[in-house]
Amino acid sequence: MIIYVDGSALRPGDGTERSPFKTISEAAAKALPGDEVLVAPGIYREAVDPRNSGTATKRITYRSAQKGQAHITGSEPVKSWSHVEGNIWKATIPNGVFSDYNPFTTLVSGDWFIASMIAHTGDVFLDEKSMYEVTDFEQVKNPLKSQTSWDPEFSLYTWYTEQDEEKDQTILYANFQEKDPNRENVEISVRKNCFYPSSEGIGYITLSGFKISQAATQWAPPTAYQEGMVGPHWSKGWIIEDCEIYEAKCSGISLGKYLQPNNNNKWMKWKYKDGTQTERTASARLPMKDGIKNISAPTSSEDVTSITAVRPVLSDIWEVFFPLLKIITSTISTTSRTWPAQRSAVSKCTQLSM
Repeated sequence: MIIYVDGSALRPGDGTERSPFKTISEAAAKALPGDEVLVAPGIYREAVDPRNSGTATKRITYRSAQKGQAHITGSEPVKSWSHVEGNIWKATIPNGVFSDYNPFTTLVSGDWFIASMIAHTGDVFLDEKSMYEVTDFEQVKNPLKSQTSWDPEFSLYTWYTEQDEEKDQTILYANFQEKDPNRENVEISVRKNCFYPSSEGIGYITLSGFKISQAATQWAPPTAYQEGMVGPHWSKGWIIEDCEIYEAKCSGISLGKYLQPNNNNKWMKWKYKDGTQTERTASARLPMKDGIKNISAPTSSEDVTSITAVRPVLSDIWEVFFPLLKIITSTISTTSRTWPAQRSAVSKCTQLSM
């Protein structure tokens, strides 16, 4: 069965061609093995959480009706900027907008992450390009050009955040140079995932032809819960093809391990083991559920290695994780448009952990 989605539909529908759903999430709650979710061109501001698995012979396919024209994004537009002085503007965001995850109060952190400044998982985007976070208002007022950036001129576009705890609001200050942000395409990251199942074992999914961007993902070292803007969450049989994936704060595609609460960023939290030893322990325990054999958990890496990443274009992302994946067919073209080396004080990198 084909389930239709069209964000421009005038009214909520039932997923038929004549009456499509308005969101991909509605289709994801309904799709069953053998179904195809066909998504019309448009911007879909949502975190898609696939509910059901396909099978080896009956996959569930999520497909952009026109390649690259359906865009899933973790951002929301902001058109309520007020002028402060010079090139500086201010936006006040009610914290209710962020639900239970506020990327402007959540710091980038984890094993192996060493930064010379505070960096949040949130970002401010101008024309889909992340601006530079700084640590105080003075650096917004008088930004310094970064000569180590891949785009020194754009490093003058800076932003700073603080909290108004009394009013439960996020305050953003940004330097847009001579541009009026209320007339430009300005967005902020709101969601930490774009296409990622909340449950493990949602297998045999195909994701095809989408543009996916601007999620507030957390640092995902091998010793942590490896969560990405896109990912199978410890599931098998996934195919990710013909997708343009860019501007994730940290991991763009994560094919990593599930959450191990007692073995998650152990070095950062407890200084119990160094990162390398913790990585070895985490990898050895993947077939276990925190040390207890569980028949519902994959019993070997082969149970989760049947994941194919074909022809994705990865730009402006910091990490792509493939831990313990020994059978991957991947053609990954990393084509960065900006990739500033010190954006948010974290060096741009693409990490492949096999």
